[in-house]
Amino acid sequence: MQDSRLQAAPVDCLVPVPLHPTGLRERGFNQAGALAEVLSKRARVPVLHCIERRLYTNTQTRFDRMERMLNLRNAFALRKNSNVRGRHLVLLDDVITTGSTLHECALVLRAAGAESVRAVTVARG
Repeated sequence: MQDSRLQAAPVDCLVPVPLHPTGLRERGFNQAGALAEVLSKRARVPVLHCIERRLYTNTQTRFDRMERMLNLRNAFALRKNSNVRGRHLVLLDDVITTGSTLHECALVLRAAGAESVRAVTVARG
């Protein structure tokens, strides 16, 4: 029997999890964006910067699962003039701990009409 997850539709775009502009200034680069660019070249799948982080949130490292979810509620939004309707997307982030960040981003993409949203991370925290 075939695993249905392996039969999923081809990926249309890679979507890196964004940093808030303040976080980007502090860090100097978006690690998820850098990873997306590398993967894009290797997989020949375009990067779509369609999510923005509207709220500057406290670092997630000191929170439990429930606090993480509350900390990120409404932190992300679809960027103006972005169209994800009907697309099969892969969210990309550097680390997954509870999945709260990816969950919030996926909610935004699905609400905007994405056909499917999958996730890839480099590490587990």
